Amino acid sequence: MPELPEVETTRRGIAPHVEGREVVEVVVREPRLRVPVPVDLADRLVGARLGTLARRAKYLLIPITTPAAAPASLLWHLGMSGSLRIARLGELPKKHDHLDLVLDDGALLRYHDPRRFGFVDWLAGSPERDPRLARLGPEPLSEAFDGERLYRLSRGRRLAVKPFLMDSAVVVGVGNIYAAEALFLAGIDPRRSAGRIARERYARLAAAVKEVLAAAITQGGTTLRDFVGGAGEPGYFKQRLNVYGRAGEPCRRCGAELRQVTLGQRTSVFCPHCQT
Repeated sequence: MPELPEVETTRRGIAPHVEGREVVEVVVREPRLRVPVPVDLADRLVGARLGTLARRAKYLLIPITTPAAAPASLLWHLGMSGSLRIARLGELPKKHDHLDLVLDDGALLRYHDPRRFGFVDWLAGSPERDPRLARLGPEPLSEAFDGERLYRLSRGRRLAVKPFLMDSAVVVGVGNIYAAEALFLAGIDPRRSAGRIARERYARLAAAVKEVLAAAITQGGTTLRDFVGGAGEPGYFKQRLNVYGRAGEPCRRCGAELRQVTLGQRTSVFCPHCQT
């Protein structure tokens, strides 16, 4: 699944090509996504201008302005295997290219999704009022997220620290890959009860989350199966993974064999020597 760095990489990749552009045509080849494509999407979008792209958690937000209607936004989620990229007019669609926004300079914003678990939806009014966004925690790279927040919210929690860290009400966008990597950098066993971790260790964990996510964004995300960025290029952070997907291999730090467990129905790999 595309995680926060992949979505942020997509935003940065497509933003220069779509911001300020007018939509001249909407081509929907397959409307049956996780949330069906609005039947009047073309009527709403043709003639509209796209604003400054934003990201909230793993959602992309594209502000929409039209001469005759109140401001609105497109809410885009890439699902399990979706990607947004820039194509050119006349470039034939591939299998699973479900939707194109044709822009006034001949560029296409093209949505590709083999599993169709993603969606694009129309939001009227303030996006933060949408129930999918209203209860989200702070962005992990913002000042609102720190070790003190983790410590405060974890008190009395018996839940293992890894699924606690992946709770979007605690902090958004820390998915399975980056939670595993951050816990490794912080030296914390992912099986530990969240409520039994000290304030100082949570400070290290928050710093590790920021470090891992910032590095992944710089490297363009992590290509595991389907992800490509906005320009169609794969991410390269996979080459730097310390634990994720490396069960049975030696720890890069100490040489111990990495172990695998299931936490919150998700696979987690850790080093039994470096993480306590």
